[in-house]
Amino acid sequence: MTTHEREITEPVDLCLPDGRLNTEAVGWTRRPLHRGNLRGWGRRKRWEYWGVVTPRHIIGLVASSLDYAAVNGVYVLDRDTRVETAKDVVVPLARGAVFPDRSGAGTASVRGGGLTIDIDQGVSGTVIRAVAPGIELDLEVPLPEGHESLGVVVPWGPNRFQYTVKDVGRPARGRLRLGSSEFGFEETDSFAVLDHGRGKWPYSVTWNWAAGGGPGRAIQLGGRWTDGTGSTENALFVDGRLHKIGDELEWSYDRTDWLRPWRITGARVEVTFHPFHEKVARTELGLVGNETHQCFGRFSGRARADDGAWVDLDGLTGWAEEARNRW
Repeated sequence: MTTHEREITEPVDLCLPDGRLNTEAVGWTRRPLHRGNLRGWGRRKRWEYWGVVTPRHIIGLVASSLDYAAVNGVYVLDRDTRVETAKDVVVPLARGAVFPDRSGAGTASVRGGGLTIDIDQGVSGTVIRAVAPGIELDLEVPLPEGHESLGVVVPWGPNRFQYTVKDVGRPARGRLRLGSSEFGFEETDSFAVLDHGRGKWPYSVTWNWAAGGGPGRAIQLGGRWTDGTGSTENALFVDGRLHKIGDELEWSYDRTDWLRPWRITGARVEVTFHPFHEKVARTELGLVGNETHQCFGRFSGRARADDGAWVDLDGLTGWAEEARNRW
């Protein structure tokens, strides 16, 4: 089975010298090949989001620059007690934020307001350290040989576009300290997900995102923000190999009760997501605002691989979310 989207196999610049979208960059990749050479000020978005699932915790880290501010945070959910621990910081004008122009190479770092995040990326994997009041995380995310990730450029127009890398099902190991308690986790039963973003966004946008992993399988699904662009960010991963799904998907969920099951369907996707916890995040900075409902839970259903075989997704753990942004 094939997708209508163009696969890119050689390095390419995201932008032309004048800052507009390079049409040769529109397509998808199995490994990061785009250089996010953004130019200008005011509409550029850069971020690194890492989500980590361990047997005891779910961890979220975001380091971002929106030009006028850096919005950074660390979040931990104790899966046994359902206690949330979080630190969120807004740094005016994104002071001190450093982001490389390639995914998987170089160092990203943010600091301010009592929070520091350092992300060191190399050919063998990524090392992350995050420190906030009452929280310390030391995380290693090895890059297995032959592991593939989904890179996609979404084109709204020559001056509005986004490059995303969704790297799902990476093994993770490390150490988490919460107050006086320390927890270790190993890559045998823990995994990480990367959302790398570089682009120039419209002022108002809504997206859906779901990602889950388990032994030998992972799923990446998106919606709404890509509709009508000709690009999608949907993929199945089996033993680290990417199976690109080019269909726009139908998302069905209850915005009055986020913990009811979600349905995500298409020609190659028949998925039900069963939430066990809802995280709500809201930011209001005048003309700028965000509301995100991120639900953690388990997947059931199936997705179709490139050879037409259906792959069972029952028991995968991860999240599904709706995010509404004015930015």
